[in-house]
Amino acid sequence: MHCSKAIHPADLLRDFDIEATPHRLDILEILLSSPNPLRPRDILSRLQGQSGINKVTVYRNLDLLVEKRVLHRISSGERSFRYGLSPEVLGQPHAHFHCLQCDRVICLSPDDVRLEPIRARQGQLGRIEHVEIRLDGTCRSCLCAQRHDS
Repeated sequence: MHCSKAIHPADLLRDFDIEATPHRLDILEILLSSPNPLRPRDILSRLQGQSGINKVTVYRNLDLLVEKRVLHRISSGERSFRYGLSPEVLGQPHAHFHCLQCDRVICLSPDDVRLEPIRARQGQLGRIEHVEIRLDGTCRSCLCAQRHDS
């Protein structure tokens, strides 16, 4: 899920007061160009050979970008995480759909799952720091493939 405005990695890092290193710029460029959140190994495979980056550096930069609220870490089950732009960058939180067949994580529109009732209760609950809603199921592509195999 992307914002309607164009986001440039260097501007994003500057807005969050983070040094714009080549590795951070490369990681953000990949995430900004992806329609869905990515696993660290997907980011690393797209970077291999072009910047001399290793797995530890990818994880270290992802952790920093999550800590600084540029990215958010999305659970996709079984200790696996994906990374995507944070609600602070996108302007509003949104839910995700995780396909149990192909393991893809898809960003949903904020209109698909309404978070306003939860946010409205923030005063009663305390301060909400993070909201993560993940719907698990079978995506349309996998359902179609199952029908064709039957």
